[in-house]
Amino acid sequence: MTASGATVVYESEVTQVGGQVEAFLGHGLLIFFGAQSPVELHDMSVLHKATLEDDGPRAGDLLQVGSTELEVLAVGPVVRDNLLNLGHLDLKADGRTEPNLPGDVCVRVGDLPLLRVGDHFRITRPGNSREQHT
Repeated sequence: MTASGATVVYESEVTQVGGQVEAFLGHGLLIFFGAQSPVELHDMSVLHKATLEDDGPRAGDLLQVGSTELEVLAVGPVVRDNLLNLGHLDLKADGRTEPNLPGDVCVRVGDLPLLRVGDHFRITRPGNSREQHT
């Protein structure tokens, strides 16, 4: 739990940033994969190693991506399983309140940060959200 009463449900550390990640940022997309992902995906992805894997994101959660904090507006139905099993998440700064694709995590329209090795990716759930994922 954090000082604000929020609960950290997922946390990881960036281990590698692919050469094409910055180009995808220009389109409002940041792709995460676990370090064990296929080599073909490394160039377009932020690779990370989880240190806490209790749950995936839900609408209303906060994502801390490096030093940037973003509110989750919408989450596709396969996001939780993809993140917990593969370390995979597609973060889209499209402002949508309904995901376009089943693997989308939507946040406000705006710039997404270019991450560096050692940065953290964290999902926190506000303290008033006690329900369990079913």
